[in-house]
This record gives sequence, structure tokens and C-alpha cells, in this order.
Amino acid sequence: MKVTQRTVRLDLAEPLRISRSTMAAREAVWLTVEHDGLHGHGEAVTSVYYGLDADTLGRLFTAVATDLERLPDPESALQALIEGEVAGSDTPPAVTAAVDAALLDLVGKRAGYPVHRLLGAPSAPVAATARTIGITAPARAATEARRLAANGFQVVKIKAGVPDPEDDLARVRAVRDAAPGVRLLLDPNGAWTAARADALLPRFAELGVEAVEQPLVPGDPEALAALAARSPLPVIADEDAVSAEDVRRLAGRVHGVNVKLAKCGGVHAALGIAAAIEGSGTDLMLGCLTVSSLGLAPAVHLADRARWADLDGHLLLAHDPWTGIGGHDGVVRASGLPGLGVRPREEVCGADVA
Repeated sequence: MKVTQRTVRLDLAEPLRISRSTMAAREAVWLTVEHDGLHGHGEAVTSVYYGLDADTLGRLFTAVATDLERLPDPESALQALIEGEVAGSDTPPAVTAAVDAALLDLVGKRAGYPVHRLLGAPSAPVAATARTIGITAPARAATEARRLAANGFQVVKIKAGVPDPEDDLARVRAVRDAAPGVRLLLDPNGAWTAARADALLPRFAELGVEAVEQPLVPGDPEALAALAARSPLPVIADEDAVSAEDVRRLAGRVHGVNVKLAKCGGVHAALGIAAAIEGSGTDLMLGCLTVSSLGLAPAVHLADRARWADLDGHLLLAHDPWTGIGGHDGVVRASGLPGLGVRPREEVCGADVA
């Protein structure tokens, strides 16, 4: 097997403001594994929050490539990855997730099956995805919500967590009035204290918010579980639910966990988390970072397992360099093509795709 990588810049269509930062672009590192003329692709993106820059990702991919290139075929490499013999415990989950994706893509192409078939799903998953509205003026949020509803979006996620909570309430109220038929999720990205959450959650519930994601400052999962027990609306853990161990600690004590493949370590790690919470009363949310369709495709192949799908990272880009999972009408769809089912846009316009 031959392993190569490429770093590209992903610009957002407009800056996305959340409670802890504003982002206008990030870099993506694409990993390609080649064997017998076929190629499997995966993507990892830079993240200040997770301490990953492009140089670090490139160095880590180079180290993993040494392990992969010693193995005889993609199937053996995928099994070795699952068993922890490739990309060990000190490898960041985002790197493991990208390697997992590239190998699944290649194994699927070699077998002639889409990834969801390899994972046991009989049909291609289809899911209504949330679309994020960042921290912005209420009037602008209303205009965006109206546009999204007209384009078919059924779920809108609103970012919150500004110093004056009345601004957050005004933004949610404006979205609710502009798009009364959409389901609303709220995400303060860990900006609130428990006292502020107790004061605000009943007011957001009155506005029809369906669930709140990581309302409390991360680092105290016991406090998050205690809040979930008294909250008037469902509480979903995100930053407090990183590893499988974190999720097991919160299973049955929060209403949902947001599983991002780059956070947990990929498709197989996500399947383990889904199994761990099954029957506990805690539901699965599939989330994402701002990535291309390549980075999102593995999660879309799992979308039938989730109560909430928040898989809109590619929709926030000024230009998505890959295509194949849809989403612009509010629905993401796993392809029936072998592997991940995504293709570079320039190749769609003429060149052959291996």
C-alpha cells in the first residue's frame, strides 16, 4: 500500500461565531491510501480547541503511514487499526478517524459495497440535518432561518452563550417567529454556569427549543448530569463526552451525547459508543466539525443510528471540494456507490475516479 497526504484550505462562506471563538477558515489534511489501483480517502481538519494544526496532522499521518505501508492489504490494515495496532492510544482521535475513513473507503471500493453495507445497514441512511446559525443579530438570524426553511431544512441549531443572555433569547425568538415549523436546537458551547442554565432553560423551553447541547462549562460531567435531571428540556453532552469512558459515565444520566468522529476516533469508535448507550435512555447525536463532504461522509453512513443529525459542516464552506452526500435541501444521504461514495468536484467534471 502507498500512503500520501495533501493539505488544503477550507474557507467558510462567512465567519461562524460561537461563544468561545469566531472562525473564518481552517486547513484540512487529506489522507489517501492506494492499493492495486484503487484509492481510499480520509480527512482531518485543524482545530485550536483540540490543539491540532496542519503541521502536527501531517507529522502524525506520516507516522501512521509507516505502519500502514508494512501491511499487505487494506483489509488487514483496517483490522489492525480496530485492534489498536495502527495509530496507538497516543494518536489524536481526529487522525485515527481519518485513517479509519480512508481504509473503509478503500475496502468498500475493493468489495464493491458502500460503507454502510460494510457496517451492516441494509439501505443507504438518509437524515434531516440541523443547520447552524451562529451568534449574530436577531434580524440576520431570522433572515437566515427563513431562507433555510424555504430550502427544506427541518432542524436549525442556534449558537448561544454571549455575556447578555437576553441577546440569545432574542435570537431564538427571531428564528422561531421567522420559521415556526422548524425544530430548534440550542448550543452555548459550554458558556453557562449551572445557575445561569437553571434561569435560562425554562425560558428557552417556552420558545420551543427541543434540546440544549453542552450548556455548562466542560470538565464537570457530574454537574451536567445533575442539570439534566432537573432541566425542562433534554440536555446533550458534547465537550464532556469525548471518549467512550466519558460516555459510559454519562449514559442514562443525560438525554443525549454528541458523537463527532474526529472527537471519538472514527466510525468504529462511534459504533462502540452507540452500543454502550443502547437502552440507557441516552440518545445519539451525530455531530461534526467544519469539514468537506469527504470529512462528513463517514458519519452520514451512520446517520440511521442517531436521534439527532448535525452534519452540516460542508454546508458552511464557500466551496466544498468534494461532493456526494447532499445536504443543501436539509437532508444528507449516504451514497450507494462503493466506499464512502464521495468524489472530488474536479473529477466529477471529467476525469476518472479510482
